[in-house]
Amino acid sequence: MDDGFDGQQTGILATQRAWARLGVQERAAVLRRARFALSQMSKALASAMPEGLARTVADTRVAEILPLLAACEFLEKNAAKILAVRRLGRRGLPFWLSGVDAEVQRVALGTVVVIGPANYPLFLPGVQALQALIAGNAVVWKPGRGGKRVAEIVAEALYGAGLPRELLVVTEDTVEAGEAALRGRVDKVVFTGSAENARTVLRVAAERLIPCVVEASGCDAVVVLPSADLDRVVKALVFGLRLNGSATCMAPRRVLVLGGREEELVTKLTAALQSVPAVTLMPMVWECVMSLLADAEACGAKVIGELDGSEMQPVLVTHANTAMEIMRADVFAPVLAVMAVDGVDGVLAVQDACPFGLAAAVFGEEREARALAELLEVGTVLVNDLIAATADPRVPFGGRRGSGFGVTRGAEGLLEMTAAKVVSVKSGKGTRQYEATSEKHTEMFDGLILSGHSPSWRERWRGLKQMVRAARGLGGE
Repeated sequence: MDDGFDGQQTGILATQRAWARLGVQERAAVLRRARFALSQMSKALASAMPEGLARTVADTRVAEILPLLAACEFLEKNAAKILAVRRLGRRGLPFWLSGVDAEVQRVALGTVVVIGPANYPLFLPGVQALQALIAGNAVVWKPGRGGKRVAEIVAEALYGAGLPRELLVVTEDTVEAGEAALRGRVDKVVFTGSAENARTVLRVAAERLIPCVVEASGCDAVVVLPSADLDRVVKALVFGLRLNGSATCMAPRRVLVLGGREEELVTKLTAALQSVPAVTLMPMVWECVMSLLADAEACGAKVIGELDGSEMQPVLVTHANTAMEIMRADVFAPVLAVMAVDGVDGVLAVQDACPFGLAAAVFGEEREARALAELLEVGTVLVNDLIAATADPRVPFGGRRGSGFGVTRGAEGLLEMTAAKVVSVKSGKGTRQYEATSEKHTEMFDGLILSGHSPSWRERWRGLKQMVRAARGLGGE
């Protein structure tokens, strides 16, 4: 499995079309057998994770392996229903189209290129690959940095379960491999990564009009309402800054505190973060963090936390404001800006100043939190929770604004891997619809328009009589 797959395109196409012609349940059976195999490979999958991920082996199981298997099981049980042909019947059919039967099919796209991230190399691209496969597609899986071995293990499990090898090609994890994948036959791209890299992929895709799903960066907010339990908030924030070394797209980056409780929260949070291990940052990330902290201090913030070379424990930026770059930066490091805001309007103003819209969390009384959740322009809002609930295989995941477009996972994510195809059948032998129109047809069509769409019953009745009168006149032609 390498990136020299250009010459395989003819074979992939033929195999993919045969795969797409199978019933969904037959494809689901392959995924089921692969899931059973993967359930026995936890140690191998954990050992294959890229070096440098700040997580325990238990974290890998709960954050990557369990969610992947749950998503696979969801597809096995629900894909046939989600992808079923939708026959429209006669209800709602305009009467002037009588005799037409229509159905909407969800058909495979062809070849889907999945470009995965480095931070979650199994769960995120793995679910996308499974969704594309069960929808009838072939997949080219370009792993994120260090993720090739994990992808290969999943691929081997699928091959062993009966998936033809041509349907899943794992490339190298290099930029060049990604470029090569985009030069081949591509019917859709599913990208997960930074906003900067997303723009690069989109420029290439735009030249060839390749549709894309993009899950880009986030700068997620946690809103703390006056009714929030601060101890619960602190536990959630510590979890978000610790998980995967805070290299998570939904990790908290901004805390917006209502009700004058900023200092109380900072005091509790500062003490709790002492137990979070330091992480080693890549030089580029370290330089970005240093720049953001310097800018924050220049704008009046106070920085709380220890920074030692490239080692970093969670750092708090207090007294934050929207002029600071850190309030709109998609940095993968355990840094958290805390800002006091004045009411719901203040929260919305801070959100408007940030270009990203991936996810948000709201802590507080449920009814009040739900009301605020309705107003936030993000893809996912978690109420009294952080990150964990997004592993639910039933729900779609995607961002808005600078965080991307389209979704993966859930029923909506599965539909992203298909095209809508309409088949309409005209029964009977009549061919009147093909005949040339005349002035009498104009009178009949005007009557039809009035009878169906006028605001008053009197006008509708007038339109109906006009239509009938004109139709009788046409009968003599």
